[in-house]
Amino acid sequence: MSNRLKLILFLAPFALFILASGTAYYFYGKYTSLKQSSQLSPEEEVGQLLNNLGRHILLPNEQPTIATVTDPSLLANQPFFANARVGDKVIIYPTAQKAILYNPYMDKLIEVAYFSVTGLNQPPTVSP
Repeated sequence: MSNRLKLILFLAPFALFILASGTAYYFYGKYTSLKQSSQLSPEEEVGQLLNNLGRHILLPNEQPTIATVTDPSLLANQPFFANARVGDKVIIYPTAQKAILYNPYMDKLIEVAYFSVTGLNQPPTVSP
């Protein structure tokens, strides 16, 4: 057996050990970051979401209403939700009349729209 083959057979277990250790370290890091993010209180989660969103767009100075897209197929007929995915956040600022569709996993704005609400101050009509 040649010296080169002996060296390869001697070093192969060490190389596999280093590869396995690196992979384990990578996934342990992902696990701990996921564990830490899941331990946030709802207020902290909203604050983190708005901080991340605020890096991309100037946000109005009001408390928004936040919803999570769970089934984009139900929203497919609305142009605002054409590119929505499960887990996207809808942030609505009623006073500023602004709606934002944000993907927190990709950290990207998907859609921004302005809306107007009319007829809220009028009493509802009841049909006979």
